Amino acid sequence: MPVNRIPSSEALNPPMAQTIPTTLEEHGRSRVDPYYWLSGRDNPDVLAYLEEENAYARAVMAHRATFEETLFKEIKGRIKQTDVSVPYKLDDYDYYTRYEEGKEYPLYCRKRETLDAKEELMLDVNTLAEGHEYFAIGGTAVSFAQDLLAYAFDTQGRRIYTVRFKNLETGELLDDVLENVTGNLAWANDNATLFYGKQDPDTLRAFQVFRHRLGHDPSSDVLVFEEADETFSTTVFKTKSKQYLMIASHQTVSTEYRYLSADDPAGEFSVFLPRERFHEYDVDHDRDAFYIRTNWQAKNFRLMKTPLRQTDRSSWQEVLPCRDDVLLESFELFRDFLVTEERHQGLVRFRVIPAKGACEHYVDFGEPAYAAALRDNHDFNASALRYEYTSMTTPESVYDYDMNTREKVLLKREEVLGGFEISHYATERTWASAPDGQRIPISLVYRKTLRKPEANPLLLYGYGSYGISMDADFRSPRLSLLDRGFVFAIAHVRGGEELGRDWYESGKLFHKKNTFTDFIACAEHLAQQGYAAKEHVYAMGGSAGGLLMGAVINVRPDLFHGVVAQVPFVDVMTTMLDTSIPLTTGEYDEWGDPNRKEDYEYMLSYSPYDNVTEQAYPHLLVTTGLYDSQVQYWEPAKWVAKLRCAKTDGNRLLLKTNMDAGHGGASGRFRRYKELAFIYAFLLDLAGLADSTTAHVNTLPPVAL
Repeated sequence: MPVNRIPSSEALNPPMAQTIPTTLEEHGRSRVDPYYWLSGRDNPDVLAYLEEENAYARAVMAHRATFEETLFKEIKGRIKQTDVSVPYKLDDYDYYTRYEEGKEYPLYCRKRETLDAKEELMLDVNTLAEGHEYFAIGGTAVSFAQDLLAYAFDTQGRRIYTVRFKNLETGELLDDVLENVTGNLAWANDNATLFYGKQDPDTLRAFQVFRHRLGHDPSSDVLVFEEADETFSTTVFKTKSKQYLMIASHQTVSTEYRYLSADDPAGEFSVFLPRERFHEYDVDHDRDAFYIRTNWQAKNFRLMKTPLRQTDRSSWQEVLPCRDDVLLESFELFRDFLVTEERHQGLVRFRVIPAKGACEHYVDFGEPAYAAALRDNHDFNASALRYEYTSMTTPESVYDYDMNTREKVLLKREEVLGGFEISHYATERTWASAPDGQRIPISLVYRKTLRKPEANPLLLYGYGSYGISMDADFRSPRLSLLDRGFVFAIAHVRGGEELGRDWYESGKLFHKKNTFTDFIACAEHLAQQGYAAKEHVYAMGGSAGGLLMGAVINVRPDLFHGVVAQVPFVDVMTTMLDTSIPLTTGEYDEWGDPNRKEDYEYMLSYSPYDNVTEQAYPHLLVTTGLYDSQVQYWEPAKWVAKLRCAKTDGNRLLLKTNMDAGHGGASGRFRRYKELAFIYAFLLDLAGLADSTTAHVNTLPPVAL
């Protein structure tokens, strides 16, 4: 077929339309899906169709191929190729990763006792990745004596891992191999026993925890826990104190923990507190007590503690009460301090509470919008708090904060090459009004000299699901947009948790449409306030954020000139009715259970695929991965096929499938930016800025393209 015309595969006039099974047949309903055949990943016709779509996407963008390569080199050129992470202390060693020039993957290294010591190379991922189109390390764990390394790797992108063991003293690989497992690993204190997770081979739900003893046949590994409830998944980990192994069962609205002394790996795990519907809690250990972050009678969570052998709730004592305007997200235990990570008015803050003496205080960050997170605080006796900080103008920065003197030491700031200066950019926070009167925060950034009222193209990013907060962080590739005149904004819509637990709950289940109307209100606000040229508003979102993209363009296609939907969850009904595929049963409390009529009707009313209509749609770029384990590739493929037949405009509609990767796209340090360069070329071409191979140009052309 000539690649310069729209794909004409049978997917557009399919010979095998199928009636999709529905649990609501008693209501006289059935759904005929003419593109259901695209779900056959191993069907040669499906693979041919996806390749045809890829060829079409390349043909449509062929006139910008040189510019796309320029963007890739520009993005790559900002990255310091020979680089090293900030070492963190774990017992006798300082651990870090580093990159060598021209190589895609990291080297995992360590030094004993002092940073002046000789480097020990634990893993060279570049060597491991040889011969693989895709390669990713999913998890690593150093044994209690720090002489053995367990590491999990994936060569396909579906997050199904193989685990190998390496003797760090001799460099030899052990014969033990664990296959088709999760990347979740935890050593017992005997230095010979590893606990690991397994997933259901079909749904990929992590539901089992096994015990492996080195030197023993993995087929004889002991199953120590199996999660029977298909709405729960499970993980295993060790407490910061290293004294307890914990198995956590997680569901959208409930959790349950089991614990076992790490000195007794052959023992039986005990239930910490039996699961209860709508009770979520997390547990860590400090000396003679367990500490519990819990939403029991505390919507925004509070902190409790209880004696080691009295985990029943009647023994819990309150350490920090719940506050209506502050969400307790996590906590970190030290010998002399307790540190909490909280969220207030959409921003993270750290609360430092001394065990005795001085008053508690907050770490000051000094910017209107930013992202911060605790990291690598492994030393219980430390008085320095390690954290990561970034904003939309500040590259990723790692600090040590002295909790006694309140002094901050910048250990490293991401070096952005190519003449980047923080002072050239400005970040702001503004608020939009939703139709119900709710105020929606928006974080934005732009290059100061290119900011012109009502004249800039604007890219609005959104997510709004699972209580995941989209913080205002820095991404160096984004400079390729900002330096050509784009304003970049994040809409902190409901469904995230930026403004507390209510913010999340008012954007899920029967309130899900608030996420969509919030995003639309943010786009309208930014245009009305002059942050964007009204004819050049663009939108982007991935995964559940791709659902957001699909929903808003069904409702307000006129609002956006172009949209990028990355690995989008758009076929809500087919997915949520199919319990044999990943993520479905565990997400009934996020989207609804379609086995209930009321849930079914509400989900159907916004499902992007089911609400495609004959109307004009904006220019649209859709990306997916053939081996995606979270949003199956056929969701975006079917959506694009249906849009091709329904839309009444002549705008671009492109589907780009990575045939070698999954949900996260290409592996490797630089290859993933090939995909991003294509996206940026698509956006800049629509904005009329693709003729600028240098920065600092923002004269917009007429909209017609």
